[in-house]
Amino acid sequence: MTTTITVREYARLTTSRIEQPTLDTAQVSPSAFDWLCDLNSRFTQAGAAIVQVQDRRWLKLDNYVGVVETPCGTRIEILPKHFEDGDCIADSRALLQCMIQKSLNLPTRKVGFTGLQRFDTPLTEWLMSRFLDALDHLIKLGLRFDYQRLEEEQRFLKGQLNASSQMRQPASRQHRFQIRHDVFLPDRPENRLLRTALDVVCKTTQEPTNWRLAHKLRTMLLELPRSRDTGRDFEQWREDRLMAHYQPIKPWCKLIIQHLTPVAVAGDWRGLSLLFPMERLFESYVAGCLRDSLAPESALRTQITGKYLCTQGERGLFRLRPDLIIELAGKQWILDAKWKHLDSETTGKNYGLVQSDLYQMFAYGHKYLEAAGDLVLIYPKTSIFLKALEVFEYGPGLALWVVPFDLEKGRLVTADGAPFGQPSPLLSQPNEMEASEQNVPADM
Repeated sequence: MTTTITVREYARLTTSRIEQPTLDTAQVSPSAFDWLCDLNSRFTQAGAAIVQVQDRRWLKLDNYVGVVETPCGTRIEILPKHFEDGDCIADSRALLQCMIQKSLNLPTRKVGFTGLQRFDTPLTEWLMSRFLDALDHLIKLGLRFDYQRLEEEQRFLKGQLNASSQMRQPASRQHRFQIRHDVFLPDRPENRLLRTALDVVCKTTQEPTNWRLAHKLRTMLLELPRSRDTGRDFEQWREDRLMAHYQPIKPWCKLIIQHLTPVAVAGDWRGLSLLFPMERLFESYVAGCLRDSLAPESALRTQITGKYLCTQGERGLFRLRPDLIIELAGKQWILDAKWKHLDSETTGKNYGLVQSDLYQMFAYGHKYLEAAGDLVLIYPKTSIFLKALEVFEYGPGLALWVVPFDLEKGRLVTADGAPFGQPSPLLSQPNEMEASEQNVPADM
């Protein structure tokens, strides 16, 4: 029996009894607590800690979001720490699903009321639901078969006679024929991966609708073999014209089989765990949303490497890697996304800005823009950070803008005169109708 516990970033977990669990404090079983400690020790050795041990009785989660399943049947769902009014589980879950879908460029389509009702499910159930819907649609369109060459021994002739093998037959077996022929079978890498992912869903899902659909589809695919080498089969997944109807399901299949985690989980346990570093997820989400709203003549590049903070002889030291660079008509804008909460009213504490972030942008401005241009720091929009801060001046010609990003509408909130404000040709801001459509959860 699977027990689902829903918390958010930096929540604290304990084995002690909690009278009123919240998104910030929750109780887990002793076996789940011990397993998380062991898992964290392996992650820490790989340079990616997921929890912090406090007083031997508490675990404090780090800035990872997603789902972790323990061998004892405890499923821990970790949501973004964004909404401030109470325990907004449904809103936080919808936001996380939207960010994952946009960041990983997963296929989407508009849905009606029924689809929106099913959207409010734990992350793993939502993922499996999207996969099952895509698989159901694929089966209706028809699975792709392929010819395979078989070589066997039969009492009759079929296809071609394998003359070399037939000549080596001993006299006692001359009445048997060595033949080769082609068979039209569904045994191909794409179908093997679908069967493997479907088996994972059948064993994992707890939601009744998903369970019924998964076992219904499983009866239709009983003749398909499972994949013995998923990595090799994904490499052989064809993307030509004849396989176009397979492309929408590939990302969902990959998520289910490959289990996105910061590092590989050692041991025999392979639960359906999906963990995303929130900083990277926010960065990818911002890049995906900006790419959709860019003016046609502009270009966006991510994770650019080519400049160094300093050099020693001919060797560059301390590589500079800005999150985003937007280019238009020979001009560049450097952008960096930070998953931190600012307060536009606390001027005495520098709005909550971190000095190292401003040093980082200063280096970007001098190395990539030659100390002349606009830099942009992007933070999530909150009730205490609703509009862009007044521009920061690094010097003559080099300006830093600190702007909020509306996660629900998927766009920047800019100020007059900012490099992304109207009537700048860089971004074509969506109108109110488009913004409301972006806020509708997407279904597969």
